Amino acid sequence: MAYSTAEVVDTVTQDQDFISRTAIREIRAQIVTLPSIRAHRLSNTEFSKREFVLVRVRLANGIEGIGEAAVLGGPRWAEESVESIQAVVTRYLSPALIGCPAARPAEVAARMSRAAFRNNSAKGAIETATFDALARSLDLSVTTLLGGALRESVPVLWALASGDADQEVEEARAKLATREHRDFKIKLGFASPEADLRRLQKLRDEVPEMRRLIVDVNQAWSEADCRRYLPILKELQVDLIEQPLPGDDFEGMARVAAQSPIPLMVDEAAFSHREITRAGTMGCGSVYSLKLVKSGGLMALSQAARVAESSGMELYGGCLLEGSIGAAAHLAVFATLPRLPWGCEHFGPRLHVSEIVRDPLVIEDFHLRVPQGPGLGVHLDEDRLRDALRPS
Repeated sequence: MAYSTAEVVDTVTQDQDFISRTAIREIRAQIVTLPSIRAHRLSNTEFSKREFVLVRVRLANGIEGIGEAAVLGGPRWAEESVESIQAVVTRYLSPALIGCPAARPAEVAARMSRAAFRNNSAKGAIETATFDALARSLDLSVTTLLGGALRESVPVLWALASGDADQEVEEARAKLATREHRDFKIKLGFASPEADLRRLQKLRDEVPEMRRLIVDVNQAWSEADCRRYLPILKELQVDLIEQPLPGDDFEGMARVAAQSPIPLMVDEAAFSHREITRAGTMGCGSVYSLKLVKSGGLMALSQAARVAESSGMELYGGCLLEGSIGAAAHLAVFATLPRLPWGCEHFGPRLHVSEIVRDPLVIEDFHLRVPQGPGLGVHLDEDRLRDALRPS
């Protein structure tokens, strides 16, 4: 039986039997490894395989939900690694949540906050799996539980990050030819600024069909670098610059943003709502990158969007190269946002040689479709999962 949104509110808040049936009975965390189609380079690391943690939450009614915690090659982007996530879920968060009703997501979030500080990837994966199980129990989508969809698809860009300009030109042309991507993010910072700009110039010259061009410096430049190279980025018609300075340099970001003819995007600088407000108030950037790994939960991610907008920043759907499960979780929130002018970058599943879900996300006409159906709208392929699990 399907429920209307109004019935959901009444059921979840008043039906004690339903609350009892949605009590959390078991939480499991498994490390998954998937090879990538090519090397992916950032300013501080490079990897050719993706590791993440699959979290499975089983309720008293027997229904299971799934979530995903992603990292970038270990504890380099934030403090978490797949090993630490698995340990925190198993040792601290799971014991705190057994018996807690999934029908009370605010209580789930509060219990996790008391059990562990930060550890946002671990918390986000558990909250995703809990929402997935709850929504499946109600025969609803997670998006409906979060307020309802305002869009069925989101514009999605592709990241060029091999560092090989010839390879990247061919990759960009292929994405345009199949109408998968026309907006591109170019990863900078792992070479000298001069080498990066030569690479960027080649891409601009040889792939003029690129519609929107974003560069992600991954905190690798100094303020002096920005003053020196921003005029060249302007000549190359760059549309947005992501986090050029270290995340803790709010003052430097504000000075660069005040002089830059190109909008700056705040990413690593702001995880908490206080940091988002501070970045917006100080003028560190005019765009904010939304990420589950920064907010630590679907509800907090939705709140972060409102905080960023109220602080004067436009919204961009960021990622940490999540697979289909993590991408579906982000899309469940993105679908509810009144404004998402910069689209999203959830191309992560296409970087994997294989999938662990039966229903991979669909990209067509330069948009990523929001999965349909109960829960997150994606389902595990247990056979493929067995092949991808890290041995215990």
